[in-house]
Amino acid sequence: MNSEKKDYLIVKLILGVVIGIIVGMNANESVIQIFMSLKQVLGQVIFYAVPLIIVGFITPAITGLKQNANKLLSTALLIAYISSIGAAFMSMIMGYILIPGLNISSDVEGLRELPEILFSLKIDPIFSVMTALITSILFGLAIIWTKSQILENIFNELNNVMMEIVKRVIVPILPFFIASTFACLAYEGGIIYQLPVFLKAIIIVIVMHYVWLFVLYCIGGGIAKANPLEVIKHYGPAYLTALGTMSSAATLPMSLECARKSSVLDREIVDFAIPIGATIHLCGSVLTEVFFVMTVSKILTGALPSVATMVLFILLLGIFAIGAPGVPGGTVMASLGLIISVIGFDQNGTALMLTIFALQDSFGTACNVTGDGAIALMLTGLYKKQK
Repeated sequence: MNSEKKDYLIVKLILGVVIGIIVGMNANESVIQIFMSLKQVLGQVIFYAVPLIIVGFITPAITGLKQNANKLLSTALLIAYISSIGAAFMSMIMGYILIPGLNISSDVEGLRELPEILFSLKIDPIFSVMTALITSILFGLAIIWTKSQILENIFNELNNVMMEIVKRVIVPILPFFIASTFACLAYEGGIIYQLPVFLKAIIIVIVMHYVWLFVLYCIGGGIAKANPLEVIKHYGPAYLTALGTMSSAATLPMSLECARKSSVLDREIVDFAIPIGATIHLCGSVLTEVFFVMTVSKILTGALPSVATMVLFILLLGIFAIGAPGVPGGTVMASLGLIISVIGFDQNGTALMLTIFALQDSFGTACNVTGDGAIALMLTGLYKKQK
């Protein structure tokens, strides 16, 4: 049932793009004003929820570490973080090399001007995204230091509440937000020229997924002094399952079954590394988001973000990915605050990010899941003798 819902969502998102473009290309001024109003209201709801999502997911992720605060977990966290930001830096380098050659134009000559909005609604967030991030970190650490069970329970409940808000409110309105955004972009006339760019970017990202998996398994084989093919050759069913479910959690039973078939992995380490990896290791999703952020920035502004901006974004994104919600596009949802505050995207930018990310979400998830096998291989090499 869970996978069916996710499959329906990706269909809705794609339909949102198609319907939005068709409406925008054929709409008169009165019709587009309705879509502009819909986009503004839904965007306000989404941006209102972003700081709450940050607090609701990051703080429980931090407090949860104390329950398994041992050397194995610390090493797994470090490897997962290094893998994610390593993939992101590779993506950044390739972005600076490849994106200028994608023939992206931000020329606005000849575009229609949008009419005045028909109706708008202002919904201010309770606090800013950076305030939410600092609050999450400080409260998470303080709860561990003081061993406050009451506050820990409260934030765990907040996590459950925000998950329901994401699933029942944010995710259902995304197709409408995306449809209205693309209707406005198509009305102006610029989006038609950018669709080929999206397809090229997705193909580039998928190729980079395979490159990074090759790197991870080579490192894992070197640390464990074992043939990495003895792990990855069993991962076909898990990869295909991840393509269908777009969820590391939903793929977890299959991932465990595949990893346990490997003759070079320690069973106890597998039973630890694969479940924790499904939560904290999002190398494919992070790699994807970095390249798409640069692509969308080029589309919207005609320029790529500065190196300093991208380095800051990547280092923080690696942290945010650990607390990402387990929904389609969870990484980009959890990091909307970074996209807005560090990269400086507006509603058009975030809508484009949500859409292009969703179009390849299954491949990013499959990369995440398959990469967990490499982490299990590394941990086996590091800790099997100690066990």
